[in-house]
Formats: sequence, C-alpha cells, structure tokens
Amino acid sequence: MKKLIQKPHLIFLFSIPIILLIGIVSWDATLDINIHDTYFVIAYFHLSILISILFGIIGTGYWIMEKANRRLSKWLNWTHVGLTFGGPIVVSFLTLFYRTEVMEYKFNNHLNLIITLIIILIVLGQLIFSFNIIYGLIKKKNKTSG
Repeated sequence: MKKLIQKPHLIFLFSIPIILLIGIVSWDATLDINIHDTYFVIAYFHLSILISILFGIIGTGYWIMEKANRRLSKWLNWTHVGLTFGGPIVVSFLTLFYRTEVMEYKFNNHLNLIITLIIILIVLGQLIFSFNIIYGLIKKKNKTSG
C-alpha cells in the first residue's frame, strides 16, 4: 500500500483495464440524466471510455512527475486518490442499496443532493491533482536520483 501511494500513477493506470472491462460487460446499459425536463442518455461503455481517458491523463501526469524526479505532496496524493475513487464507490453503494426508494420517489430528492455533493467532491479531487502537480513543479527536485 505504501508503494501505491508513493507511485499513484500505478493506481490510475491499473484501473483503466478494469473500467474498460466493466464498460464492455455492461455494453447496452445506459445512464439517464434528467436536467430541466431534458433527458441525457449516456451508454456505460462511452462513460467508461471517457473515465479511462481521464485516468490515463492523470496517471501519465503522475508518471511524468516521477520521471522528472519531482517531489509531490503525499497528503495531496492521498486526498486526490481518495476523492477520485471514493466518490464513485459511495455513489454506487447509495444507488444499489436505495434502488427501491429511488424507484418509488421517496428518497429521490435527498439522493440527488447527496450524489451532487459527491460529484462536487470528485471535481474538487481533480483540482487537488492540479495543485499537486503545480506544487511539484515549484518545489525543488529530490536529492536522490533513484
């Protein structure tokens, strides 16, 4: 676990095949988003491709910083990885356990609020990634070259 946090690009690059496999397995499933009486329908496969591209960019950014021998903040690494992976896991469990309430519209308003807050946290995690890269570029290089 310590090596994964020291090299966060491994987490993101190893998760890409898993996300693509989930997208291929759920080929015909869709995500329906209702915004102002308009439905946006996104196939899970296309969503998995977009997430894989994002994770590829993030993993490449972390890898470049490691190869350039730049020191990143471990605390920001932990926060970024936790928000990026923790948010979708929490949303998945909420929709899995409260599916009957969502279908009966008893819990729908609160669930929408919770999912919106979690998505805001995920976006905040990506901003933390940007701050961490800027921090690594400003901070001096590592003393060891290994």
